[in-house]
Amino acid sequence: MILYDDPRSGNGYKARLLLSHLSLPYRYVPLDIMRGETRTAQFLKKNPNGRIPLLELDEGYFLAESNAILYYLSQGTDYWPAERYARAQVMQWLFFEQYSHEPNVATPRFWLTIKGMNDTSFDRELLAQKQRAGNDALAVMDGHLARRTFFVVDRYTIADIALYAYTHIADEGGFDLSRYPAVVSWLQRVREQPGHVTIDAWEGA
Repeated sequence: MILYDDPRSGNGYKARLLLSHLSLPYRYVPLDIMRGETRTAQFLKKNPNGRIPLLELDEGYFLAESNAILYYLSQGTDYWPAERYARAQVMQWLFFEQYSHEPNVATPRFWLTIKGMNDTSFDRELLAQKQRAGNDALAVMDGHLARRTFFVVDRYTIADIALYAYTHIADEGGFDLSRYPAVVSWLQRVREQPGHVTIDAWEGA
């Protein structure tokens, strides 16, 4: 398999983390989204949406969207529950991550850490809006984890992987994780999982 990814991407980190947990071999192709390396004609043939991560499968197929990649790789493993309701719960959190969490937790990080914000009132207000919504999402997570070890069936699944990716670096987007003690404890449990790798651990680093 070949993983096309920007090493700074939390979405790409999701795939790298699960691949490491599963000890699956793959080739890593780093791309810089800020230099337009996902907008070239060559890459757009692989993914017309021009986004990473993109997984090229051994069969020659291409699979985009980080949570779809997690779903594909997790099938038949302990990271995907056997029970029907538990599987639906995992999907619930994957949708939550993409709709309520990632747009509001990852975007401030991108603006502040990768892109760099322009010092204008418009940007500051938009950043504040994103951070408020991001804190709302983190509060939902904290309330859920106050009574649980992991997000679904008290077992580490791709729901945890999806939510961990941008939560563990949320401080880079201006979030104070100390406000969410259950989340902080959960982050440590995720780091203790066999095969865990950090976001900066990528082939060629």
